Amino acid sequence: MVRYLVHRVPSAVAVLVLASVLIFFVLRLVPGDPASTLAGPDATPEAIEAIRHSLGLDRSVPAQYVAWVGDVVTFDLGSSYILGGQIADLVGAALVNTVVLATSALLLALVVSLALSVAVVVWPARWLTALVAGFNTLAVALPTFVTGVVLVLVFAVVLPLLPSGGLPPSGFIARPDISIQYLALPTICLALPVAAALTRFLTEALRTEMKQQYILTARALGVSQWNLVTRSALRNALPTMLTILGLQTGQLLGGAVLVEAIFAWPGIGQLIEQGISRRDYPVVQVLLLIAVTVFVIVQLVTDIVHAYLDPRVRIGGAS
Repeated sequence: MVRYLVHRVPSAVAVLVLASVLIFFVLRLVPGDPASTLAGPDATPEAIEAIRHSLGLDRSVPAQYVAWVGDVVTFDLGSSYILGGQIADLVGAALVNTVVLATSALLLALVVSLALSVAVVVWPARWLTALVAGFNTLAVALPTFVTGVVLVLVFAVVLPLLPSGGLPPSGFIARPDISIQYLALPTICLALPVAAALTRFLTEALRTEMKQQYILTARALGVSQWNLVTRSALRNALPTMLTILGLQTGQLLGGAVLVEAIFAWPGIGQLIEQGISRRDYPVVQVLLLIAVTVFVIVQLVTDIVHAYLDPRVRIGGAS
């Protein structure tokens, strides 16, 4: 396992370095001048130039990149140009909200995918298979913003059962019953496409395992279909599901931007949207780098767990 880690960690670091370069330089191609925006429409050229100098924007782009990377490595994220305040404080508050939402959506997607996949394989009735296939198709085909709007219209307007958006007034811990109500709609909206993808891949993995020789032998010995699926096939199908789960993390991060906008959820996605619309480079740079870092870490952890469960991956990756 140590040799496998030594083989995988450098590639993860290389991805982060390349991502930091792309994020920094691509943002400089966005039209607009942060100094002019910060100075206001009536500012003199001298005032704008003074702001550019104080922000370090009068230096060359490579020099700005080196200074930014040095600050990030030392966890000095700096201050926001436009939004105001320390970037670490802005990111910290938004990150907590996004983690709560993404974790809730991931748990819901896992529960739904496990239940549907096991049900279809254990009881392969035609109507149940068609029902699950229809769910997968709709969940993947419908865009997140359409699903979100429909959920709000149905459960917050037509049937006023749940809040249409925002955070729990007393926080997530003070009143768990209230927190669940505020989390319900955005969690469902974010979890649906992930649950559909996991269900599709896990169902196929289980069906493949059910055709293996050890399953046929166990069935001949009288082992029930439920035990065959839950105790044997599911265990061997988990490595495939873990790989897909790691890939779906990107779906969660990308979908969170739209979901947070629809449900007025003040998380990382909403902060990215505000930073881009107001050309607040330091905030957007840090947020995009955090998103890439989270994705890379999740992929690395997924590969490690997959290698632990499947020695063939570990041996092949270490060679």
